[in-house]
Amino acid sequence: MERKRTVWTALALLGLLVVAVIGVSLLISMTLDSGWLGGEKVGVIRIEGVITDSRETIEELRRFRDNPSIKAVVLRIDSPGGGVVPSQEIHAELLKARKDGRLKVVASMGNLAASGGYYIAVATDKIVANPGTLTGSIGVIMELANVQGLLEKVGVQSVVIKSGRYKDLASPFRAMSAEDRALLQNVLDDVHDQFIRAVATGRALKVEQVRDLADGRIFTGRQARTAKLVDELGDLQDSIKLAARLVGIEGEPRVVEPRKRFSFRDLLDSFFWGQGAQLVPSRINLKYLLSL
Repeated sequence: MERKRTVWTALALLGLLVVAVIGVSLLISMTLDSGWLGGEKVGVIRIEGVITDSRETIEELRRFRDNPSIKAVVLRIDSPGGGVVPSQEIHAELLKARKDGRLKVVASMGNLAASGGYYIAVATDKIVANPGTLTGSIGVIMELANVQGLLEKVGVQSVVIKSGRYKDLASPFRAMSAEDRALLQNVLDDVHDQFIRAVATGRALKVEQVRDLADGRIFTGRQARTAKLVDELGDLQDSIKLAARLVGIEGEPRVVEPRKRFSFRDLLDSFFWGQGAQLVPSRINLKYLLSL
């Protein structure tokens, strides 16, 4: 009995030792990943796919802003855009992060940085695009499905009880009236104007200059530089080096990038905001999104 007790005690101590070693290793790894140890660094935040939520990007940006060793941030954007509000929230957070001048932010455009992706980019200090990057698409889109004809064919009637004239605005179960269309167009025009003014402010251009380009057209990176929508041509490494120069980091900068967590919800959101959204009847949904 005494021997068994000794064996179990030894096993328990060994288990505690293993847990302690794993815990310390994880702590060291997290500390190194977060960039709190050793010298001045450049943080990299990736914005990829359809923009459906701002939370993760804002959290990463705030962690970098509050980390004294992170002197600059590079936003790697590879996105066709997405929701108006999350794009605007990230844009606003970037302006806050840059407000005191301590943190410099550079946008690095990948294959695609259009619409909401470009809206975010104009809130940075500098924009770098590859010559073949697709960008621009300064506009707003609202896609609505109407299934009235289908319901009539199968003998289904929609019954709506409402207390406001426009309460069933953009209903998929009835034809859109001219008044409905005019009201929705007025909303889109206002959000479009917000986009135009954000670009004009971020790029130090006149509003009318931007308005001439803000018809939803796309540009290559090289065309965008000619139009003063981006500053330089280059890849991610060029963007990192530019960010380091802006804050006076000499030599090859150390780069810190947050670990990405897989999210099944994000996968579903991306599907339903992308091609899958066309299969589902939707109500009013404003998007800074390039439809490909």
